[in-house]
Amino acid sequence: MMSPVFSIIGCQHGHIASFIENMLGMGYRCAGIFEEAGEDRRLANALSGRLGVPLLGAIGDALAEDVSVVGCAAVNSRKIDIAELCEARGKHVMLDKPAVTGRAGLERLRGIVGRGRIEVGMMLTQRFHAGVHTLKALIDEGALGRLVSLDMRKPHRLNAGERPDWFFDYARSGGIIQDLLVHDVDLLRWLTGSEIADVQGYMAKRILPEHAGFYDAATLIARLADGTFAQLYADWHTPARSWTWGDGRIFAVGTKGTAELRLQGDPWGAREPMLLASSDREALHLVPLRQPPVGLYADFVNRLRGGASVLSGEDVLLASMAAVDADERAERILRT
Repeated sequence: MMSPVFSIIGCQHGHIASFIENMLGMGYRCAGIFEEAGEDRRLANALSGRLGVPLLGAIGDALAEDVSVVGCAAVNSRKIDIAELCEARGKHVMLDKPAVTGRAGLERLRGIVGRGRIEVGMMLTQRFHAGVHTLKALIDEGALGRLVSLDMRKPHRLNAGERPDWFFDYARSGGIIQDLLVHDVDLLRWLTGSEIADVQGYMAKRILPEHAGFYDAATLIARLADGTFAQLYADWHTPARSWTWGDGRIFAVGTKGTAELRLQGDPWGAREPMLLASSDREALHLVPLRQPPVGLYADFVNRLRGGASVLSGEDVLLASMAAVDADERAERILRT
């Protein structure tokens, strides 16, 4: 029996390495990596050498008859073009986030998902994080009582000198809310089991005046249909000398208990994810983490085979829609 085949179209972010590695580990064969003319080829060259997969000279080679799945980490604004091309050729597609950079792309994504000719995945990795998976279990089991609020913080290190030009171009990148907070609006839906009813927010620009469309911090306030409140925050201000690329935290408050998830652990202790909880019955304690039953890419492959999945194409669409809505409604604050 021949191995199923996948390919890569667009190799502009290191996230694509995990897709290649996991697909190879599940028995797929990689037809190769295609990068468009004029784009930076350094990552494609590095992954080709490290993982032993070929570089392709034509996009048609990445869409050959035997290819069933395409992974895409192209420039953000190009991903929807590639997704439509995959649909036309009958290839399922796994996109790095964000899948779209604005309203026009969102409507095109809605069409692809709605037609159902191919499966569309997105690298919303947080659903498959052991700490987040365990926090969801606590919420679902009622350990915190009825959920009152969620607070998510996702600071990031910028390393501006190592970023490509398109990263600072709002039209090509989609900006901080769509690039970073798309993870968190997806988690809001997943953790609560409720849809986002309303969202307001701000984006601030305090650095890099030479990049007029680049905003470096964002905060959102959301209300879920079930009445849960949420505050989301992301920035590009983690110091160069920080112990981590970003000290991400999730805080959950319920009517009977609270929890704090330290996604990167503790700088003075174990630098592994830590979930702390306390309730009316238990003092503050460390909660043993539960491993998710499936990883992101295995979950996607399950979907391709007609099985149940944690993350559906509809979830990809709704997370993208929430991020676009939030981006459009956010007030811009300029203080450079």
